[in-house]
Amino acid sequence: MIAYLDGKLAYKDPTYVIIDVSGVGYQVKISLQTYAAIHNTGERCKLHTLMIVREDSHTLFGFSDSAEKELFEDLISVSGIGPSTAIVMLSSLSSGEIKHAIISEDVKTIQSIKGIGLKTAQRAIIELKDKLKKDSLLGGVTPNIFAPANSALRNEALTALVTLGIARAAAEKSIDTILKREGNEISLEQLIKLALR
Repeated sequence: MIAYLDGKLAYKDPTYVIIDVSGVGYQVKISLQTYAAIHNTGERCKLHTLMIVREDSHTLFGFSDSAEKELFEDLISVSGIGPSTAIVMLSSLSSGEIKHAIISEDVKTIQSIKGIGLKTAQRAIIELKDKLKKDSLLGGVTPNIFAPANSALRNEALTALVTLGIARAAAEKSIDTILKREGNEISLEQLIKLALR
C-alpha cells in the first residue's frame, strides 16, 4: 500500500487535497488538522497515507504527521466508527483532545462530535483507553492537552484533590474544565477551590 506521498500540492480543500507526484495527481481525503498544517498550493507537501479499500471505492486518507495517522487507525478499529466518522472526529477536536477525552473517560466530549452517539462514545473509551494510555506512557507523552506551564499547576492540584479524597477521574475532569475556562492566570489555591465546588 501507499505509506506516504511526497510531491507538489496541486489543489487544497478543507476536506481533500490533490498531490502531484511525478505527474500523477493523487486525491487524498484529509482532516481539518491536516488542512491547517499543510502549506499553500504549488509548494512541496508530504502526507502519511492510509488506503481504505471497499467494494465500491478505493480511498486514500492523508495525515500531516504519523501520530494523527495512528490515532485514525485506532479510531476506525472501533465498531461503529468508519473512516468518514474518524475524519470528522479529527476535524472536530485535535488529536490531543481526542486522546485526552478517551483516557479520562470524557463521554460528553466524544459525544459532542457530530455522528457520535452515546454507545459509540462509550465503545471508543472501552476499546481504546488502555491502548492510548500505554502508548502515551511509552512515548513519554502525557495525555495532557495543556501547555507545559499549566502542567505543573495541573499535577499539583490533582495531587491535592486526590489527597482530599476526590476520585482521580472526577478531579482530572474538573481541573481540565477549569483550566480550559480560566487559562494560565489562575493560582493553585483558586484552582483547588473551584474544583472542590
